[in-house]
Amino acid sequence: MSFAELNAWTFVMVFGALLAGMLVGAAIKHLIPGLKKTLVPISVLGGIVLLIISTVVYFAAGDYLFNLPAFGDGSDGAMTGMQVLELVTYHCLGIGFVASGMRNSKKKFTKKRAGEVFDSGVLTVNGYLIQAFAGLIITLIAVCFFHVDGMISAAGILLAFGFGQGTGQALNYGTIYENQYGFEGGANFGLTVAALGFLVACIGGVIYINVMRRRGLIKIDRSIRANILSDYEGDDELPMVSSVDKMTAQFALVLTVYAISFGIMYGLALLIPSMADTLFGFNFLIGVMLTIPAKMILNKLYAKKIVEKQIINNFMMDRISGLAFDVMIVAGVAAIQIPLLFNYWGVLLLLAVAGTFLTYFYVNFICKRLFPAYRHEQFLAWFGMLTGTASTGMILLREIDGTYRTPASENLVYQNLPAIVFGFPLMFLATYAPTGDLASLITCIVVGVAFIALNIVLFRRSLFKRFRPAPAGAGTAGELPDGEAPSAEEADAPTDGPDEG
Repeated sequence: MSFAELNAWTFVMVFGALLAGMLVGAAIKHLIPGLKKTLVPISVLGGIVLLIISTVVYFAAGDYLFNLPAFGDGSDGAMTGMQVLELVTYHCLGIGFVASGMRNSKKKFTKKRAGEVFDSGVLTVNGYLIQAFAGLIITLIAVCFFHVDGMISAAGILLAFGFGQGTGQALNYGTIYENQYGFEGGANFGLTVAALGFLVACIGGVIYINVMRRRGLIKIDRSIRANILSDYEGDDELPMVSSVDKMTAQFALVLTVYAISFGIMYGLALLIPSMADTLFGFNFLIGVMLTIPAKMILNKLYAKKIVEKQIINNFMMDRISGLAFDVMIVAGVAAIQIPLLFNYWGVLLLLAVAGTFLTYFYVNFICKRLFPAYRHEQFLAWFGMLTGTASTGMILLREIDGTYRTPASENLVYQNLPAIVFGFPLMFLATYAPTGDLASLITCIVVGVAFIALNIVLFRRSLFKRFRPAPAGAGTAGELPDGEAPSAEEADAPTDGPDEG
């Protein structure tokens, strides 16, 4: 290869454009005071800037910005800039999840806190289910009764991936629907749903904060926990500067685990060729599951003194996942090709409206009843996550809980395991739904039944307490009758007592 060829610079030019877009987005947010109040992430603003430029270039030059020769001409089997954007979105999803999963946790929960984390995971899955149910109803009607050209009846399930899981999964399944089931513009449809979700999360979250503040129910908390030296370098950790840079060690662990996940997916795809695209769509999930044995192996090496210093640093793993998700978001928004979506704007708006209101009312209902001591913090974290990503939820949460005094931030992190357990089997429905209109209808019914069943799990205490013999004397300390909110003193009291063990 000659380094003078344009294709040798494709990745550099694409990444340079993505990061430059983020810098422009940061400048715009700094210069427009009203925009700062919306809490829209800079990565989303950067993606919108690049999307506008790309659309203008399309109408002026006949092709999208990232398809221009400067970003790779696609000759000799090389990728175009647009293909690189999709590749970046896909891999950053997996890398970001692996980095999050590699974080160490020495926290030991009380029984009460473990129950709240479990409920948080079930709440997450129910958020996906209610979005998928509403989305399928909308697209079934659009296809079967209004005959929208190019759309498949299962397209609505992308609402759960775009709103509920973000850009990466929306692209994954949108691409599968486009390539295997004839959904014209499926990848762009998924990316657009995800972009609308980010706007809903940030604008809707700010509206909620302002309304609750005017009612005197919440206070703005601008304080942020200061980073202390132990965040960067603990006594039992690798030093910042040694024979190998500390950040290099973190990247090495993350990419090694992610590479092993590729080997597993590739091997399974050879055994089940018909499931290849579906298996590779689970890159983030398989990567997260591999972090569990990876940390167990490291702990064994520490215990046997084969490795004397702790390798994993939580602060740096957070930075890796933050970088990966930021790049994923800006690339996903920039990859949208608006002209391909002209036939779908009505459906997209209906999906966005339905997803917004159903997510708002359901999450608010659950938080009020199951997390009364910190309902507003839990609501903002979950509304942000179920319309954007976990990082969007954290952005909203920091507005009223900058020092993470409530358990909402911990719930957001640790809910992944119960969410995976309950959500993983249901994800296979996403590959069954597009096989036909009847399959979409059956999927919609199954999703609705699963939603009801998991709500029974959520309210198991109140639904089944009548069948439990009451202990002699008073009821269990700390329990409240259904629907009864705690007093102001109880609401302000910490909900997670000292750790057991």
